[in-house]
Amino acid sequence: MPLHLPPGLMVSVSGIRGRVGDPLTPELVCGAAAAFGAFLRSEGAQGPVVVGRDSRTSGPMLRAAAVAGLQSVGVDVIDVGIVPTPTVLLAVEHHHAAGGMAITASHNPAEWNALKLVTAEGMFLDADASARYRTALRESDPPRAPWDSLGEVSTDDGAIDRHLDAILALDVLDVEAIRAAALPVALDCVRGAGGLVIPRLLETLGCTVTAIHTEADGRFPRDPEPTAAHLAELGEVVRRSGAVVGLAVDPDVDRLSLVDEHGEAVGEDLTLALAVDVVLRRTPGAVVTNLSTSRVVADVAAAHDAPVVRAPVGEINVARRMQAEGAVVGGEGNGGVILPALHHTRDAPVAVALILQHLVDVGTALSGAVGRWPEYHIVKTKVSFDRSALDAAYAALAADLGADAEDRSDGLRLAWEGRRAWLHVRPSGTEPIVRLIAEAPEEAAARALVDRAGAVLDGVV
Repeated sequence: MPLHLPPGLMVSVSGIRGRVGDPLTPELVCGAAAAFGAFLRSEGAQGPVVVGRDSRTSGPMLRAAAVAGLQSVGVDVIDVGIVPTPTVLLAVEHHHAAGGMAITASHNPAEWNALKLVTAEGMFLDADASARYRTALRESDPPRAPWDSLGEVSTDDGAIDRHLDAILALDVLDVEAIRAAALPVALDCVRGAGGLVIPRLLETLGCTVTAIHTEADGRFPRDPEPTAAHLAELGEVVRRSGAVVGLAVDPDVDRLSLVDEHGEAVGEDLTLALAVDVVLRRTPGAVVTNLSTSRVVADVAAAHDAPVVRAPVGEINVARRMQAEGAVVGGEGNGGVILPALHHTRDAPVAVALILQHLVDVGTALSGAVGRWPEYHIVKTKVSFDRSALDAAYAALAADLGADAEDRSDGLRLAWEGRRAWLHVRPSGTEPIVRLIAEAPEEAAARALVDRAGAVLDGVV
């Protein structure tokens, strides 16, 4: 019979996400994996499915459930172990696999876990494919394989090595120049999968590394989302060690945040902005980012006469638009950098390499690199809101705020060119809330936009 999806489970283009035990159980994961294996076959994809996970304590249990589900529908599994999510996607490409599953809740707290679903392209399911899978999940009972046709399991211990080798071979990097700079850096891996990857990359690039929380045991010492509010300890390490930059990744290593040499977090949007500068110095082309990313990315692109295209929030939405535009770099303002020369996936290890290259290019510590660009302030909040009333809310906001430009491709984005400000209101794809995000040159102006939007929303309900 079709899989029952309990309340509280987030099923979206971002995958299947929930709190471990309620509603995310091994039984549910097994069923979802079986449905995914059958779905891939129904879409014409052949071959094994690559499975990898981050370091969460629930990972071994859910990995076993996912593997059993795939085997039950006759799909072979290649287990790559604890690896960054982008490593899983690269492994799918390497093995010419039918698809992949990354068992990770990314930046969510430790009590969460999730399945991120990957196609044979080495990319996450886009909106259309996700909708087809969700229909199959709810309406179909996947056909099970008989005893003599069950899927087999093999392991691949080389996925991280291949990932690092591919980064070091990128034309956009001057590896010898980075090594010669011998940069002192600080690192916080939040006890996620990054501890197995980022120290190796930094040491290979000649850095002197002072690292914390590199144990990949999933016992996160702080909120695992690498936002400024959670990076105080890394700031202390930077000041104590004399590092020129502090690097923080999330548990599945697709996002990178930065701390300057004074121990101050600079905001996740600067990761993408500085990476864009590195790429555009060497390769002309378009930049794609999402509707919630800082204007500083557009400022960097403008300095290189490069166009910027904005896509709905969500890695796959940005990646698909990058493919359509032939973009040379892109990503999201949450610290997610996508470099098509490697793959169309947010990748913190490649972002680390690009940031080091940027510091070498400009010859300064991080604060000097950041100070070359205009300063903006982003204010973010989230509210509980009846999603059925969102259309009315968008209309009320547009009428009340009177913006120069309006975009409804992902919630509502209002922009004021003369004020160099914008507001984005959208339902979250990973949490049952509505996000309010505003940016302006002054924090007070950005906060005023968020406060006014909140007041308008209160009046709608």
